[in-house]
Amino acid sequence: MTRKLEEQIAHLTRTVDELSDIVARQENEIATLTRRVHMLMQREGERDSQATGGIVVGDERPPHY
Repeated sequence: MTRKLEEQIAHLTRTVDELSDIVARQENEIATLTRRVHMLMQREGERDSQATGGIVVGDERPPHY
């Protein structure tokens, strides 16, 4: 009985370690993607403001509406 519990604990410990590594990797990927999205939004905002000479508002309707 004790041997079986030790095996289960070892298995669960390994699983938790693997999941922890996965979560850490995903956290890094999310941070990278968040920075890239922010950079792209800034770049697009700058491009729009240079093209129209105005301020870009996210919920502003295009002129043809």
